[in-house]
Amino acid sequence: MTAYAALKNRLRAAPRRWLVTGGAGFIGSNILETLLSLDQTVTGLDNLSTGRLENLDQVRQRVGAERYGRFRFIKGDVCDPAAAADALTNVELVLHQAAIGSVPRSIDDPLESNASNVTGHLNLLHLASRAGVKRFVYASSSAVYGDDDAMAKTEDRIGRPLSPYAVTKYVDELYAEVIGRLTGLETIGLRYFNIFGPRQDPNGAYAAVIPTWIAAMIRGAEVKILGTGETSRDFCYVQNVVQANLTAALTDRTEAIGQVYNIGLGQRTSLNELFDILKRALTPRHPALASLQPVYGPFRQGDVLHSMADVSKAHRLLGFKPGYSIEAGLAEALDWYEANL
Repeated sequence: MTAYAALKNRLRAAPRRWLVTGGAGFIGSNILETLLSLDQTVTGLDNLSTGRLENLDQVRQRVGAERYGRFRFIKGDVCDPAAAADALTNVELVLHQAAIGSVPRSIDDPLESNASNVTGHLNLLHLASRAGVKRFVYASSSAVYGDDDAMAKTEDRIGRPLSPYAVTKYVDELYAEVIGRLTGLETIGLRYFNIFGPRQDPNGAYAAVIPTWIAAMIRGAEVKILGTGETSRDFCYVQNVVQANLTAALTDRTEAIGQVYNIGLGQRTSLNELFDILKRALTPRHPALASLQPVYGPFRQGDVLHSMADVSKAHRLLGFKPGYSIEAGLAEALDWYEANL
């Protein structure tokens, strides 16, 4: 039995009370689904600015009405003290996912990103420290590495931020460390790399690359690569992120508290390689893709050239071990992409 399987059994035997912010969003709804499938009691807080009620409907369909009955949804904003305080009632563990999670959107509207990502984060930290919450696990981002030129990113070295979004996530880490130190609230930050999977929105100007490209391939539309295609990322399936959140929330290692961790695969995939991976995965379902070639465009402002996670710290202190490769994640997610894109 793997350590993660043992953790799930531990949760089934002794259910806990959770708050998942951004619970109607991409990552939040996947966390929610796993927690409910383990018979946990969960509150979700989401203002539905990027989250979708359809995601909650899909969670209900997958876990069943009885388990879904353990879920309480609050439509509200993490910046609103009343909504946040209500959501924190009788909660032991917080998994804070709510954010405006887009580099270009933060460049277009830095005030909006700062309000959601910094003010909302601090509001929730402050109230959680007063509400008797035991542990506060929050989503940070690989964007904090900025212009650091190391190929494999390690948690103790960051560069200058390249976008307002990157600034907000670094400030989140600073606030979590300070509030934790001053109040005793146990905080753990997870620096997500490039996450993909079911319920990730392919639409709009700020959509992530994998659902955007899959949607284009399914529809027979143009696939556009920004730059030469040698830009690389650490693409990580969402179930690896779910594992990281649960592992961080339940670790018994005191030295793991008050830390930030890279969450990714620990491997680098160029955009050209990603195009080939997606094409191979989809061609058996859509034979016309065999002749598809990408179209290249200008590099996007605020992006970094290369990003790969060194996950050794998360492995050492949290026991995090990604269970899904890119290919395995795509194989699991393709039916959802086909049905929903």
